[in-house]
Amino acid sequence: MTTTPASIATSASAAASTASTRSLGDLLARHQQHVYVALRVLTGLLFSFHGAQKLFDWFMPPGIEIPVGSQVWIGSIIELATGLLIASGRLLRPAAFLASGTMAVAYIQFHWKLAFDAQFLPAVNGGEPALVFAVLFLFFACRGK
Repeated sequence: MTTTPASIATSASAAASTASTRSLGDLLARHQQHVYVALRVLTGLLFSFHGAQKLFDWFMPPGIEIPVGSQVWIGSIIELATGLLIASGRLLRPAAFLASGTMAVAYIQFHWKLAFDAQFLPAVNGGEPALVFAVLFLFFACRGK
């Protein structure tokens, strides 16, 4: 095999690319736990705000009332409580598992509604936040602290 200036330049470029990728990977890996905690805390607080918003009628659109004892009201209590538990890291696995199931039910029952038309798509039925919360909380439940 002959070595040409072009092959030497290609090899050097590939080596530099691998080194920079390795350096970025190493840098990011060092911060993995801190970023995970930030993700968990932020997601938990956002989720708890959704529950508080409905329970205490904070920043709700006009005309929407949540009857005490209704399924949405109970879901709001679950959102508030599990969101705070997830953010704090206390009882993380059971709280995240319950929150994930709650969001799966919310998506199926209130967004998708088992329709196999355009409503099937999260972008159409407005269910993206419920799906993202469900998957994130399932990840938190599996990973733990």
